[in-house]
Amino acid sequence: MVSQEFTDKANAVQALTKRPSDDELLKLYGLFKQTTIGDNETSKPGMFDLKGKYKWQAWADLKGTSQEDAETQYIELADELLAKYA
Repeated sequence: MVSQEFTDKANAVQALTKRPSDDELLKLYGLFKQTTIGDNETSKPGMFDLKGKYKWQAWADLKGTSQEDAETQYIELADELLAKYA
């Protein structure tokens, strides 16, 4: 179960007025999915779905990371992004 702090950070990041870089957004996406779902067990998107492939890979790269560790990393990254882009 995710913490209230995780939920608050996820909402705060959604409300940023400036857009983080693609790499930052992919890392955030992967950590969010790893925290909320766990290891990526989905099939890789087709070769024409470039955005989907990048998102899938960002999540797959975290395989084996516990949901608790992913949540901690997500909160740390969210804090960095909020300081940088808010």
